[in-house]
Amino acid sequence: MNPIEIINKYYPEENELKYILLVHSRSVADKSLWIADKHPELSLDKDFLYEAAMLHDLGIFLTDAEGIRCFGDKPYICHGYLGADLMRNEGYPRHALVCERHTGAGLSLEEILAQQLPVPHREMVPVSLEEQVICFADKFYSKTRLDKEKTVEKARKSLERYGAAGLRRFDCWCEHLL
Repeated sequence: MNPIEIINKYYPEENELKYILLVHSRSVADKSLWIADKHPELSLDKDFLYEAAMLHDLGIFLTDAEGIRCFGDKPYICHGYLGADLMRNEGYPRHALVCERHTGAGLSLEEILAQQLPVPHREMVPVSLEEQVICFADKFYSKTRLDKEKTVEKARKSLERYGAAGLRRFDCWCEHLL
């Protein structure tokens, strides 16, 4: 599977949004692979890590996030499940789970209901080690400051809006993956 071919299908024009997506996704892929190299005992699937990290934000073009040149009609928080739908339609259900489960530090059904989030009412917390690594790596890169990796403190701060459970997941990942 070539993730760039899938990205080109949904982002056929060379524009600012595609550039943002590719740079951000490559940063997440590189950090995911760095974690895999640092933790050989986890026996992570490096090919899958690269592919899924490159595709984790595929659905952003369907959302409304003007700051990153997205002019869709859905709230930005929906990009994960929207990208998952695209990946399922492409025949990649395992990659779809990464798309769906990477928002915040994952979103539990309880968090979705309590915060009345405009996403499907189901568990969206990373389960597999690869899902967790990509979700974790993603927290260190924004799409508005492509040239900078966030510190642990800044990554943690960006998760506060998602609630305490996500912060606990992130802290656990910091302890085991860094």
